[in-house]
Amino acid sequence: MTTELNGTQITWFGHATFKITSPQGKVILIDPWLTDNPSCPPELKRVDKVDLLLVTHGHFDHTGDLLAVAKQHQPTTVAVMELAGWLGSKGVKTAIDLNIGGSETFEGITVSATQALHTSSLPGENVYVGVPIGFVIRLENGLTIYHAGDTTVFSDMQLIRELYAPDIAVLPIGDHYTMGPKAAALAVRLLGVKQVIPMHYGTFPLLTGTPAALREELGRIGLSDVEVVAMTPGQTIK
Repeated sequence: MTTELNGTQITWFGHATFKITSPQGKVILIDPWLTDNPSCPPELKRVDKVDLLLVTHGHFDHTGDLLAVAKQHQPTTVAVMELAGWLGSKGVKTAIDLNIGGSETFEGITVSATQALHTSSLPGENVYVGVPIGFVIRLENGLTIYHAGDTTVFSDMQLIRELYAPDIAVLPIGDHYTMGPKAAALAVRLLGVKQVIPMHYGTFPLLTGTPAALREELGRIGLSDVEVVAMTPGQTIK
């Protein structure tokens, strides 16, 4: 990483699930799909500590272990308003109902909700759980990470750049259910980041986008200087 993480650690569990350990030791878990995630290494199927749990939307590959993690660790859990309300109905007492454009600060970590162009539903639940979102996470040391959630590129990513100035973007590249490499390269240009971590690819045969294809597309639009940080499931960068 050319960006100095300064004590921050980022671990990829595969697909869209990430753990960010802040400089002060706070553990942030995003989109907890562990048990049935075919990309998640066996040693990461369980987590020992979660202080802040962020959920982008209701699909099974982002919420598979949501209730289990929320009830076991009782972290502050952040989701769009309707999904947070559903969590409350399931006995999660620590759910915070953020909505698009809103921000909250938790012990020096500021979380902001952004729009995402996708859909949202809960498997087996006939209940409205709001719209999908992304998250901008500003850590205690000022490092700012944008986890886009499931989305395609949208022109208002330029506003995310102006509002939050993310240092690192975590973007889906798999295609089919989200944007592929070509659209992700345009997202990088709009966001103005110099480091991008690809996600949501390779888990299923339909998700055909690759980091190599993203690098190629970045080169096509004159952004060959952008670092594509292609992590492997279970890897931690720091």
